[in-house]
Amino acid sequence: MKVTGDGKGVASHAGALLLAELADRVGLTEALSAAMAHTRRRRSAHDPGVVLTHLAVMLASGGDCLADIAALRQQPDLFGRVGSDPTVWRVLDSIHSLGLRNIATARAAARAVAWAAGAAPEEVVIDIDGTLLDAHSDKQDAAPTYKRGFGFYPILAYLDATGEGLAGVLRPGRAGSNNAADHLAVLDAALAQLPVSPADTDMVVRTDTAGATHDFIDGCAERGVGFFVGLPVDAAVRDAFMLVQEEDWQPAIEADGTRRDGAWLVELTELLDHAWGEDVRVIARRERPHPGAQLTLFDTAEGFRHQVFITDRPDVDIAALELRHRHRAHVENRIRAAKDTGLRNLPCEDFVRNEAWVQLVLIAQDLHAWSQALCFDGELAVAEPKKMRHRVWHAAAVIARTGRQTIVRFQQSWPWTTDIVIAFQRLRIALPG
Repeated sequence: MKVTGDGKGVASHAGALLLAELADRVGLTEALSAAMAHTRRRRSAHDPGVVLTHLAVMLASGGDCLADIAALRQQPDLFGRVGSDPTVWRVLDSIHSLGLRNIATARAAARAVAWAAGAAPEEVVIDIDGTLLDAHSDKQDAAPTYKRGFGFYPILAYLDATGEGLAGVLRPGRAGSNNAADHLAVLDAALAQLPVSPADTDMVVRTDTAGATHDFIDGCAERGVGFFVGLPVDAAVRDAFMLVQEEDWQPAIEADGTRRDGAWLVELTELLDHAWGEDVRVIARRERPHPGAQLTLFDTAEGFRHQVFITDRPDVDIAALELRHRHRAHVENRIRAAKDTGLRNLPCEDFVRNEAWVQLVLIAQDLHAWSQALCFDGELAVAEPKKMRHRVWHAAAVIARTGRQTIVRFQQSWPWTTDIVIAFQRLRIALPG
């Protein structure tokens, strides 16, 4: 096989053009330009909003540091003029509290357009969870974590049905897990992203036991948002378990309605005092522990693993409620995808710049989710970012010019070329230029 360097008109990462075009068509690029207009010093400079869009596309296609934007910069036929590394750094450095608020507003406006075009979910379920990020250098507000690491402890909110990254609050590593103010802050930021409000749409928020605080539960009620919140198995809950008769346990179910093997449910509401309120239900699950499960002494004695949650959802079979709460595990996949989309590496020393980076990661996840909802069917409509990169975003093409038209020709034998071409067609139908 002979290898030469004299090819012409070949472009890598050509599939990522769909993400850039999507950002333009939902109005995200224009909205980010308006959001960052106050930082632009001269008209001849790179538009800061365009720079942020390029960063988001870079993250969605697998980059994880500022220098990775070079892959877009070297392909001006696809992505236009892309800022140099110093330019990109200056734009990120120019973002302060006003810029962060403006970026959030721009994201909400683009989301409304995407939902109107067909990306809206059937139900609004917001999952909130925290995750630890390691810092390998001394960055502002990086601190020891409860797992004896060093870094940050952000809280993130995702829309379960689509995987959209609604909001994120970057916190020092020493931040507490049960901080109700932080949970309410990320919930408020997530609600502000939605084109609908709790007043006209039924909404539910789900958290693990970190959300089991009276301030957070009361805050959900004040906002008109339902909740599923994990409850620690404390002494009162263990005493309630001792009062449950064996015949009270009923089988748990799977998503298809079949019985879940080795799992049973019971409602403990009447066996506990109403510390969480008269309308709050307490539901427990016991199951045979899977390999690697973390068990307490109580679990070991009983031979089962026990988990409990509280909810304000009334008049629904507890098996359906437990299934809905169990789907909160989806958020772990969303956060894992975020770490694979640049969240794992906070590139800046300054805390505010790293906050901006978190917002860019969420934008990248939004573009991924909207592209799947509007442009793809089947396997690609639910594929994780890594699979989309290897099959779509990193697909190569030949750039050809005919008269005044530029043509992007994907390899005919590439198995996903038809999906890519149809995706562009669907995008342009759903969001005409």
